[in-house]
Amino acid sequence: MNQHSIDRAQFLLERNAADDRRPADFRLLGLGWTLLPRVFSPVDTPVTGLFTSWIPFPTTSFLEIGSGAGVTAVSAALAGCLAVTASDINPAAVENTRANAARHGVSERVRVVLSDMCAELAPDDRYDMIFWNSNFVEVPEDCHNSSPLHHAFFDPGYRAHRAFLAQAPRHLTSGGRLLLGFSDLGSHDKLALLCDEAGLRISTLRSLRRDLEVPVTFQLLELIPSRAPS
Repeated sequence: MNQHSIDRAQFLLERNAADDRRPADFRLLGLGWTLLPRVFSPVDTPVTGLFTSWIPFPTTSFLEIGSGAGVTAVSAALAGCLAVTASDINPAAVENTRANAARHGVSERVRVVLSDMCAELAPDDRYDMIFWNSNFVEVPEDCHNSSPLHHAFFDPGYRAHRAFLAQAPRHLTSGGRLLLGFSDLGSHDKLALLCDEAGLRISTLRSLRRDLEVPVTFQLLELIPSRAPS
């Protein structure tokens, strides 16, 4: 656990939560988007725009875990993906994703569910790509995320990452791809250990360093089966 990473993430969280920085409407990737209260704002960090522009969207089925305002899920549909599912644990994010799917005319192809990871998916739901822009900052197991925005940044004991690695691979089609949005604020050592336990190896697809008053290197990772889970 890295206190410097926690401090950097806390700075970004406070900036994200500031009312005077949260527009009700914003532009990203050349399009207009709606932003509701209590939803992670893509305005204050480049993470949503970067990952969305980096993802090689399939043309068939795509699942986004932690959809937030819905930019990535809606972009998948606009890119030609025929069946998109967007899940989020935050009811406000579910409402926000639905609003942006309607705004861009893709509601028929974007199914939005209130779910903790894959809990509310049917056992036989399968996707050609699953993506999660994770809450990559590890904090102690006994920490409590007091708001949806805290949950977007911090993962006590990496419980959410454990759940993702246990659940998401079960919902991939044969040959499906598992992508993770990460950064150097996260614990790569802990992630590598958990991936090894799950029978996965990490491949970095894209990486970019940005100075946001707080410097952050964002990474799009692919988690590839390496062997049977230990």
